[in-house]
Amino acid sequence: MTPVQKLAGLILATILLVILGMGGGVWLAARHYRPMLDAANTDLAAARSARDNLEALAGEQGRKLGDLVLAGELRERNAALAHEKALQEAQPDYAAANQLLQGRTGGDPAQAASLIIDQELGL
Repeated sequence: MTPVQKLAGLILATILLVILGMGGGVWLAARHYRPMLDAANTDLAAARSARDNLEALAGEQGRKLGDLVLAGELRERNAALAHEKALQEAQPDYAAANQLLQGRTGGDPAQAASLIIDQELGL
């Protein structure tokens, strides 16, 4: 064998050993990191599922809160209408009470109020 052939064989053997070393390193790294990658992928899937669930719950909660706000506004409007109706229905009774009170005391509302307060206090 000539020195050039020996050098070519040596270079080829070195390249082969380097390739085998790289393959072995990749294989060892894959064996070492595969369980960690699998666990990380499982955790990622669980986190995505939990996030999606929380997004759905937050959306539902927002809708329910909106429904509660609308129901509160409706109750407020109904209460205002009931109050206005009660005031209108009580107006004749209020006017009659004022007439009766003015008739008993001579017609002066201030004097009538003063007389009623004095009676209540026992003066």
